[in-house]
Amino acid sequence: MAISDVAVYAKLTPAEIEAFGAELDTIRADIEESLGTRDAAYIRRTIAFQRSLDVAARLLIAGTRSKAGWLAGTAALAYAKSVENMEIGHNVSHGQWDWMNDPEIHSSTWEWDMVGPSAQWRYSHNYRHHVFSNVLGVDDDLGFGVLRMSRDQKWEPQHLIQPLRNLLLAAVFEWGIGLHDYYSERDRADTQDGKDAARTAFRRKIGRQVAKDYVLLPALSLRRWRRTLLANLTANLVRNVWACVVIFCGHFPDGAEKFTPESLERETKGEWYLRQMLGAANFKAGRVLAFSSGNLCYQIEHHLFPDLPSNRLAQIAGRVSALCDKYDLPYTTGPMPRQYLQTLRIIFTLALPDTGWRGIFRR
Repeated sequence: MAISDVAVYAKLTPAEIEAFGAELDTIRADIEESLGTRDAAYIRRTIAFQRSLDVAARLLIAGTRSKAGWLAGTAALAYAKSVENMEIGHNVSHGQWDWMNDPEIHSSTWEWDMVGPSAQWRYSHNYRHHVFSNVLGVDDDLGFGVLRMSRDQKWEPQHLIQPLRNLLLAAVFEWGIGLHDYYSERDRADTQDGKDAARTAFRRKIGRQVAKDYVLLPALSLRRWRRTLLANLTANLVRNVWACVVIFCGHFPDGAEKFTPESLERETKGEWYLRQMLGAANFKAGRVLAFSSGNLCYQIEHHLFPDLPSNRLAQIAGRVSALCDKYDLPYTTGPMPRQYLQTLRIIFTLALPDTGWRGIFRR
């Protein structure tokens, strides 16, 4: 649908839409002006916690012989990897901490613990996804090229297996994201040299990541290399599934709108804000769940202000929710299990043609 076709806010006049945008600009300005030492301390503490937990987990895995020790160490490692991926890597690469001017915690230098290069992810995610969020045919994150997530996408027989594809995507999510970002980087290259450079960067990052997780660290465990190898495989699997669930809860449950390319035509800043807000969804979370999800339980606020620090999103959420009440706009949120079950329902429903099973037999 185009912005002007969404019934829930079509009643707003252009002046009201721009007033809505101006109030969001005020929220941004207020947060930017208040950033300081507490925020810098937060991200530094988070990085220190994550690295300490990672080391402790690996020592526990390699230094104990019991199954309980292995399970505890693997769980701690999975959590450390999830924090590194979501609360640190994702948010640092968004430029949320660039204002600190710390060369070690900067979007241009941070490299995360994933097979895909951060630089390729920044173009695919920060630009293609966040600027053109949920626009069919433009936002490549809408189904990641393997899932049909809107009836405006033409049904094909291959979509019958998308429930299985969804399971596979969750299990190998870092590889899916890495390939997704590589193809985006390759396709935007104007020359063959540029395409070759993108492929080389991707292959080198894969080599470094695979060597670290599945060769070097197991080798350091000497005779217990099998424990470390299995722990790394398990922790990566858990991190992948968790990241996939969190991201899907923020983009695909009921209420997260999809848009046609026409919505981009002469789009004003106020309309851009509306599209970002209505194309995302939150889920309810306490402090621990919020931290564990990279504060992406506030996906609406993240899409409105992707480069504002994640530790401020809870503060921003109260103001955005009040603004939605003021303008009679929806603010999509709910318990995490419900949001994900709605997403699964969409995946299973859209695996079939719009006419259901009869449509398959007619073909």
